[in-house]
Amino acid sequence: MIVYFHSFTEYLQKCTKNTEATLLPVSAQNKLPLLTGYSGGGGHGRRMAVVLPALQKRFLPIPLPKSEALRSLAGIYCRSRGLFHPSKFHLLTYSTEYSRTVPGKIISLLDSCTNLFSLRKSHALLFVHGLAKNLPFQTKLLASYAGLGDAKCARMVFDKITDPDLYSCKAMMKSYLMNDCYLDAINLYGRFREFLLVQDNVLFSLVLNACIKLLDLNEGKKLHCHITKVGNPDDFLLNTIIDLYAKCGDLKSACILFDTISEKDVVSWTTIISGLVQNDEAEEGLILFNKMRLAGVEPSEYTIGSLLSACSSLDALVQGRWIHGYVLKKGMAMNSFIGSALLDVYVKCGEVTDAYAVFDGLDYVDLVSWTAMVVGYTQNGCAADALKLFSNPKWAGIMPNSITIASVLSASAQLSNLNLGRSIHLLGIKLGVEDHNVVMNAIVDMYAKCGAIKEAEYVFQRMAWKDLVTWNAMMAGYSQNNFGSEALLLFHKMRFEGYLPDAITIVNALSASASVCSLYIGGSFHSHAIKVSFLSNIYVSTALLNFYNKCGDLTSARGVFDEMRNKNAVTWCAMMGGYGLQGDSTTSLDLLQKMLMEDLKPNDVTFTSILSTCSHTGMVEEGKELFDRMSKQYDVIPSMKHYGCMVDMLVRAGQLEEAVEFMERMPVNAEISMWGALLHGCRVHYRLDLGEKALRKIMEMKPDTPDYYVLLSNLYASDQRWDEALKIRKLMKQKRLIKSPGSSFIHT
Repeated sequence: MIVYFHSFTEYLQKCTKNTEATLLPVSAQNKLPLLTGYSGGGGHGRRMAVVLPALQKRFLPIPLPKSEALRSLAGIYCRSRGLFHPSKFHLLTYSTEYSRTVPGKIISLLDSCTNLFSLRKSHALLFVHGLAKNLPFQTKLLASYAGLGDAKCARMVFDKITDPDLYSCKAMMKSYLMNDCYLDAINLYGRFREFLLVQDNVLFSLVLNACIKLLDLNEGKKLHCHITKVGNPDDFLLNTIIDLYAKCGDLKSACILFDTISEKDVVSWTTIISGLVQNDEAEEGLILFNKMRLAGVEPSEYTIGSLLSACSSLDALVQGRWIHGYVLKKGMAMNSFIGSALLDVYVKCGEVTDAYAVFDGLDYVDLVSWTAMVVGYTQNGCAADALKLFSNPKWAGIMPNSITIASVLSASAQLSNLNLGRSIHLLGIKLGVEDHNVVMNAIVDMYAKCGAIKEAEYVFQRMAWKDLVTWNAMMAGYSQNNFGSEALLLFHKMRFEGYLPDAITIVNALSASASVCSLYIGGSFHSHAIKVSFLSNIYVSTALLNFYNKCGDLTSARGVFDEMRNKNAVTWCAMMGGYGLQGDSTTSLDLLQKMLMEDLKPNDVTFTSILSTCSHTGMVEEGKELFDRMSKQYDVIPSMKHYGCMVDMLVRAGQLEEAVEFMERMPVNAEISMWGALLHGCRVHYRLDLGEKALRKIMEMKPDTPDYYVLLSNLYASDQRWDEALKIRKLMKQKRLIKSPGSSFIHT
């Protein structure tokens, strides 16, 4: 049978485009499993694995096809991902006539290579036909290796070039940059700089980008001098040099170079604004944006991203809202880049409602924006919302990363939900992110805050590499679970291994010192804080206040308080709480008035502290007044802690009926601890009627708590109502409730 050339080409086109296996000319003896039908799941290359042997079987007996058909066949092979035997490639070795007549078109074969296997076969073909030392082929081959991530083979090809030109040098430079070999890129330029007859701005830009990635300011300056000497840099290259200086921290040089640009475009403005923000000059960045607007230059989405980063670092909510409005007014696309930056502003300013509004309005939610919202909820204490967003089936298609898992673990810790935390831990193992340090630190913190200190220790000990955050998390876990001695021992072990404590370490150490009531140990940490200038850190100063308060040293606590330059609501609250612990309600209330005079708005923690002070000192009327002012004047919504303080205050003062009325008027159901406080007060003030009512409420809420049965039994016994006391004891036996016996320190 004579097969003409056009039939061959047409047949190739059918084989590459048609998905029906019935088109393949397979004989009855060549029944392969893949020919039973093409499902589409095996990929294009798997189909070609069948096509090529079939083509060879049918067409090899005929005269050599023309160049176009041969190129089509070669393209099919290169796209076949090497799933057939290499011997099937021998048809291409017949292409001598093709390679001689159309040498330029064989370069397109390299574009068809989608993997290193097919590219190396094409490379071998170039050797067969003597084209391996042809400069255009070498440069194309070099770029192909670079695109597939093999910088080593790309350099091997480059080294075979007898006389590299500018284009081949740029191709090799791009190969290094694409594969993160930045130092090799700089060394390559240093080696060939003197030999290149022509150098252009593109080459300079590539080398500058390598310097930026390495933050190599010295090499960057040398290159800047060379650029100034040999040529006239365009604006694109000047912007790259500005970016180099800014990212390397040399803002002065960046600003000087920026001022030399006669016609500044949006890239120039964005580069210098971004540099200012990255170097903690966010205010200057916002000022420069105003100058940019006066110059009539419209910002790009990257400009907006830099401005939002500035607002985020400054907690500038007003400016952030203005930029948000500007984005909406100009009709800029609310993509993931701008959306995530806006989320960050609202989250850091505590406006999680606005953050979610931005998140909900995104056209497309990706991993970055989804994780940013989860992190935002967690950082602002909205752990339940973070977990709800994480488990929402709407985002089931997004695969969480290490940051997402760490944030959800933190949310579990905030809720003290150990079972949920364990589930997230297992999910992290399944996703393969458990060994990431940020996840391991979150796991340690979660187990510690949930009271599972042994599990926290196990994770901590098996960590191959611990950073300072890891040590701090474990120390905090010991301190929070009243293992002060273990926390202090861990501190000394950390110092022995060469880690320098930071402010958080000192806070944890002071907390541990307070739990063991050691003024000597805590005093040594106080001295260390003075030595390394940590007292300016408000968290360290507040921890010192709490330490001295818990140890009963009000004089030292007040000394630390008076020396603090910047006090916040938490600091004032800590000092007021210290006086409250000593029963000095007058000084505590005086401090509250001074705090209000400082224009500091009290928060929920402040009112918890001051109401507790009023409760312990019997200042009932003052406590009632503060409770009323809390919501009416300061917009602080009462929480269960505030209600508990009020009930405790009324019970201590003997106002039991008013305590019952207060609990019944509460907008939420009273907790069992409040009814327990009432039951205890009934025993002190001999109010059996209210005590029975309190017990009924307790039995409805938690019927298997033996302590409250014992308390009511003792209440009956104190009134010599022995029958009722005996009845309560029998009821405990029927329910098999046993109160845990007390023990002294000697017996523990």
